[in-house]
Amino acid sequence: MTKNNLFKGFSKNTLQFFMELSIHNTKQWFDDHRKDYEDFVLEPSKSFVDAMGMFLKKISPQVQAIPKVNQSLFRINRDTRFSSDKSPYKTQLGILFWEGNLSRTECSGYYFHVEPNLLMIAAGIHIFSKPILESYRQSVIHEKHGMELVKIVTSLNKQDISLGGKHYKKIPRGFDPQHERAEYLLYNGLHCMIEQDIPEEFYSERLIEYCYSYYSKMRPLHDWIVEMTHRVE
Repeated sequence: MTKNNLFKGFSKNTLQFFMELSIHNTKQWFDDHRKDYEDFVLEPSKSFVDAMGMFLKKISPQVQAIPKVNQSLFRINRDTRFSSDKSPYKTQLGILFWEGNLSRTECSGYYFHVEPNLLMIAAGIHIFSKPILESYRQSVIHEKHGMELVKIVTSLNKQDISLGGKHYKKIPRGFDPQHERAEYLLYNGLHCMIEQDIPEEFYSERLIEYCYSYYSKMRPLHDWIVEMTHRVE
């Protein structure tokens, strides 16, 4: 737990920090504003992880909520080694609550993402590792697991929650293009999400219940992916 684990909301200063960082994305500027980062981004994020983690354990008891950088908190430093964009810092806040025994990015999780004008709430895996991709494809064509996925996605669509992860243009070699669930074989990751303007709840403790209401709706997909990845572990 953090020293002050009572989450009171983020502030307009949180968004202002990222807005200014997107304009002045240099080490010098960041060093000059490091206290703003710590006060308006890092500390409330740690409190958010503590509070949100306690709520999420009601629906996913094994979920990991660790209020540290490189755990639930993504680093603000960008990895520029393989990118044409050499700006040193990310201009968004990313927080992950994951479930499973693999590395956190290989596990399904509940994700929280903020940019100056956008809030995204999501669940699932962004991109599958090779072993998990193969397990996913076998699950799609499996009669029981595949039909469960279709039912979950249908329910999410009815709740205006989008599905993401579609990547390939052609059905992978070795699979039947005419299979009734062939479209799902075009995915190299699987997640569901909502994107919206920053809500008023962002600025208060009500953000926890606000996110929880969406995570609860997303839980069936998360659970399906967790079970699928367990077949790899």
